[in-house]
Amino acid sequence: MSLESKHSVFEDNTKLKLLEKHGDVNLDEKFQEFELLGDEANKSDLLWDRIVVRSGYTPKFTKKRHMVIMLAAFASVGGMLSGVDQSLISGAKVSLVPDLSLTDPEFSLVSALMPLGAVAGCFGLSPLNEYWGRRISIMCACVSYTLGGILCAATPNVEGLYAGRFFIGFGIGLESIIPAYVSECTPTEIRGNLVSLYQFNIALGEVFGFAIAAMFYTLDGAWRYILGSSLFFSTILLVGMFFLPESPRYLVHKDKVGAAYNIWSRLRDMDDMQNKVEFLDMIQSLELEKLDDIHASSKHKWLDFITVPRARRSLVYANIMIFLGQFTGCNAVMYYMSTLMRSIGFNEKNSVFMSLVGGGSLLLGTIPAILFMDYCGRRFWANSMLPGFFIGLVFIGIGYHFPLTSSTSMGLYMTGLIMYESFFGSYACLTWVIPSEVYPTYLRSYGMTVTSAGLYLWAFIITYNFSDMWNAFTSTGLTLGFYGGIAVVGWVYQILFVVETKGRSLEEIDELFSMPTSKLIRSNLSATMHDFRNIFRGRFKEVIRGVPPQ
Repeated sequence: MSLESKHSVFEDNTKLKLLEKHGDVNLDEKFQEFELLGDEANKSDLLWDRIVVRSGYTPKFTKKRHMVIMLAAFASVGGMLSGVDQSLISGAKVSLVPDLSLTDPEFSLVSALMPLGAVAGCFGLSPLNEYWGRRISIMCACVSYTLGGILCAATPNVEGLYAGRFFIGFGIGLESIIPAYVSECTPTEIRGNLVSLYQFNIALGEVFGFAIAAMFYTLDGAWRYILGSSLFFSTILLVGMFFLPESPRYLVHKDKVGAAYNIWSRLRDMDDMQNKVEFLDMIQSLELEKLDDIHASSKHKWLDFITVPRARRSLVYANIMIFLGQFTGCNAVMYYMSTLMRSIGFNEKNSVFMSLVGGGSLLLGTIPAILFMDYCGRRFWANSMLPGFFIGLVFIGIGYHFPLTSSTSMGLYMTGLIMYESFFGSYACLTWVIPSEVYPTYLRSYGMTVTSAGLYLWAFIITYNFSDMWNAFTSTGLTLGFYGGIAVVGWVYQILFVVETKGRSLEEIDELFSMPTSKLIRSNLSATMHDFRNIFRGRFKEVIRGVPPQ
């Protein structure tokens, strides 16, 4: 098919969609109305509008896609805050424990207070997002993180460290709205790739954290320099947010259609009919939200996650993805990386340097997701990554059965660790992409609150109990039996329940989750059998691209 005929088919499909959803709309007339609303929004003297909508210094790009990429790249720096914290505390342990004479339970609490603080931060996410919006919430997160970093670096005792770690966690909890913010601003065809940048920055932050720990390792009071260095990353994010706009979908949700259109026209080519149709879909979603029969619990929207089937499906779906990601143990492994390196024979100094192997593998694993997730689709990505890091766990578990200082043990362990971290890095991108897509707009901040709180609560449980679980399960039992068992169960779950959202706008995903769960499962089973038939026929490209059955 020629380029011209492909474009013609695309235009015909877009026009058909426009007629089906919005009737015979005069687009020129409709968007002239939006432009007038945008002009009125620019003249608004409301304090809320001046602070939230018009306080950013958004640069203008000739190509709108470059603006979208800049938005995703800067906002995703927030992932570094979480990643840096995980690896800094691992590297700081070497000098922190003797300097403050910490016991094992005290250090476990120091490590685990970040995810616990993040749970608290997540519960501040919904009201802050609903009133101030995505952008200001992220800036507030930077302030909390900075305060926590200062406390950690300057504290004379363990109590100050507790407080600092909690404030850092609180900030990380608040900034977990970033994947939803990026998802709401980016085009459908690259949404998965750009949301994956958040996980890339988490992994990059972990590498930076291990590198910083190695740099300051020899200094007196090295842990103060290590923990204090995290302020650099929160400052980058805070400055970057001054140049980014508010989410247009959030503004439509708050009935600020004119302000939303102004931002939408900076992020999209308004000569493209698809972008106009998507904006009309957003307006239609706003109108549907106002109908009483859409969510009976209008005064208590949290209850919609129980009473509205579409919202309930998205809540269950997103949170099981988060559970699977955390209970395969990656965060616990990252927090205790230097300890684990010592357990297989590396000395104290080399264990800090060798921790870079795990962090680097996690970082490299996110790159394929950034490049190919929107090419392959969510189902292929979910179902191909879990088996990969299960095999890595098998290598680690077997490695513990050889003498720990032997080359065989180190070889098996390091091979398994690299596989585990690499495949987990790719899979972990999904744990941010999926929640950012599946919640309805009016519940997105509430849904991200529950999802993010769950993520950090599971991380707290896994991290705080890591030492006890290591002793109770033994090394092989924990890595291969517990973490590996969760991976196997998760793989079966994903074959049945993971739905394909590739190529769908957020409004179209609303329609997908309005289908009964039984129908979604039948569709997934049909897609799985179709994939197996393509594998036997050698049609691997169709499997990778997620071509649906005809």
